[in-house]
Amino acid sequence: MMRQYELVEKVQKYDATADEALLNRAYVYAMKAHNNQKRASGDPYFSHPLEVAAILTDLKLDDATIATALLHDVIEDTDATRTEIDHLFGAEIGALVDGLTKIKRLDLVSKRTEQAENFRKLLIAISTDIRVLLVKLADRLHNMRTMEHMKPESRRRISEETLDIYAPLAGRMGMQAMRDELEDHAFRWLHPEAYATVTSKLVELRERSEGLVDEIAKALGDKLAGTGMKADVNGREKKPYAIWRKMANKQISLEQLSDIYAFRVICDSIDDCYRMLGVAHTTWRTVPGRFKDYISTPKQNNYQSIHTTVVGPKNHRVELQIRTRAMHRVAEYGVAAHALYKDGQMLNGNSGGKLQVYDRENGPYAWLRRLIDTLLEGSNPEEFLEHTKLELFQDQVFCFSPKGRLIALPHGATPLDFAYAVHTDIGNSAVGAYVNGRHVPLSATLRNGDEVEIQTARNHTPPAAWEGIVVTGRARSAIRRAARDAERKKYAELGRRLLVAEFERVSADYSDDRIKRALPKLGYKTLDDAFAAIGRNDLAVEAVTKSAVPEAVPVDTYTPTRRFGRAKGQEGWFNIANAMRSLKFRGEDVANRLGGAGSIAIKGAKSDMPVTFDEGGAVPGDRIVGVMMPGQGIRIFQIHSPKLESYQHENWIDVTWDVDPKAEERFPALISVAAPNRPGSLAQIAQVIGETGGNIDNLKMIRRAPDFTELRIGLEVWDLAHLNHIIAGLKSKAIVSKVTRVFE
Repeated sequence: MMRQYELVEKVQKYDATADEALLNRAYVYAMKAHNNQKRASGDPYFSHPLEVAAILTDLKLDDATIATALLHDVIEDTDATRTEIDHLFGAEIGALVDGLTKIKRLDLVSKRTEQAENFRKLLIAISTDIRVLLVKLADRLHNMRTMEHMKPESRRRISEETLDIYAPLAGRMGMQAMRDELEDHAFRWLHPEAYATVTSKLVELRERSEGLVDEIAKALGDKLAGTGMKADVNGREKKPYAIWRKMANKQISLEQLSDIYAFRVICDSIDDCYRMLGVAHTTWRTVPGRFKDYISTPKQNNYQSIHTTVVGPKNHRVELQIRTRAMHRVAEYGVAAHALYKDGQMLNGNSGGKLQVYDRENGPYAWLRRLIDTLLEGSNPEEFLEHTKLELFQDQVFCFSPKGRLIALPHGATPLDFAYAVHTDIGNSAVGAYVNGRHVPLSATLRNGDEVEIQTARNHTPPAAWEGIVVTGRARSAIRRAARDAERKKYAELGRRLLVAEFERVSADYSDDRIKRALPKLGYKTLDDAFAAIGRNDLAVEAVTKSAVPEAVPVDTYTPTRRFGRAKGQEGWFNIANAMRSLKFRGEDVANRLGGAGSIAIKGAKSDMPVTFDEGGAVPGDRIVGVMMPGQGIRIFQIHSPKLESYQHENWIDVTWDVDPKAEERFPALISVAAPNRPGSLAQIAQVIGETGGNIDNLKMIRRAPDFTELRIGLEVWDLAHLNHIIAGLKSKAIVSKVTRVFE
């Protein structure tokens, strides 16, 4: 384990102005805070933050970052608090440590949600200070280096997370060496047999090709040196995971790979890079389709280099990467390279020179801020994580607008992705596209260098199906948001019409001002919120009317009495009797439609037109629809029942409730309740249902995970208001994560 003075000396070797007192305080504080804590290996826990700090000293980061590395687990794993860290080390380091602290006490439903929420918090912290990411990556790297001491299930979970998130994120930040090591550790634990096979093959290849890399590097160096230009040439071997992934993607054997070995040519200037390229292409035969110029068009993470493949010395295919020394530093260290120099001077937190890489338009990592802005628009943590993976995994294509603006997109992107990358409004209003002057579908695949022009139309609403033809998280997020807005608008319009009709029924004059004054009582902030709730059947129109116009006299309304006794037999769930006034079909009197039938009844009553009810769980107060069933009479469905969609609209009948308020009868309803697996959870749920006058008819666990359970509960209730009262009571309990009504 590195000693205190050794760490300080290591930092001062590359930064003579480092705050020695700060580093000493952080070292001693972290060591005392972790005290007797042990790692799974049995080593003192303090060895972990110390190793994380050591990794960051190799990247030559500032003293504040090194101190943060030493302290990064103290808030999460010890009695230390953010206030104490701020007091002892300053608000800057306090904010960095807090950004790395996981969310511990969340009302979460699953491990996936917890992972997504933690990652969301991490990215928000990164958007404020990139050093949070550097410490997190070093933390993950040391954990991956010591995975042999963990349980197999933990190794798999952490390795999957590393491959899904942290390795791609390191790559997008340009930290290729760290990405390679993270991927190889994860590969080793997730696919041990494949890892052993690839590494053994590489050993055999090295033995057969002993000295070949050095020989080719010398031949290249001698040829290039003959031009009078200075350049360093060195070879490197592709990592096992990168080899395995390429073999899997291209369905070829290791022997068929042409770029297991790559050679870097490090020049003094950009001009020398292109001159070196000319020498290589005039000396050796090039391999078609294997040339990329990332100097003129850098990657989003600011990576710059020329890539080309030639049939080089001894007829071997050789991949060349030609770059300047400054480009090589960025290629090796990525975002960390920006911590080393700015105008020739060292950056560090004390001098006010912390990493400034978030110039929204021009900074080399402005894409990260834009990505975070887009992802934060997701409706839930899982959607955020899904979009992040989409953005991290993809290779890039570079396209241009008609005015020459460069847009970088993932491989497989479409003109619709391009439209949303330009602006969300452009994407939402897109109706067509031209690529290189040729009209193409919005679902066409873009290629490098394409010029894309988007046609738009006013008042166009993006269809939900668009989500299936885009690949960027930004586009998917915008399409989902537009779909949600359109659905909400539809429900709001429906809710407003229902409310106006209810006002007419109770002989009251409708006005928006009356509803606005009632919003605080109803618990809604805006008119549209209340209208949408009415349209979704989450809020009863009667409740709104009563709040807005208390003096209104109801006309023939149903007001159920509250009786909390045992339910009667459920052979007749609903009672619609003598309902000719309220049962209408396309505006016609049902009596006329049904050939003069004088009544419609159930519960065994004789009728020429029997009424049966779907098992969707409709209760008085629900909006219901009748369906003409040839030879069977009328079948009643709750408006949200998925079964209703299978019947043609022309067979639908508008039906309203006309229930005898004196009838002592409960009605079945079904709810889904998600709750953490904790002692007493079920008892609390049952207590709420009992205290609110509900009756549990049946209960089953439909999904059980290590950390949560989803329950399907069959209830017996008096009406919709009673059911909503029960649901509200359950939602108010901390033990309950989610409650939804279910229609089967």
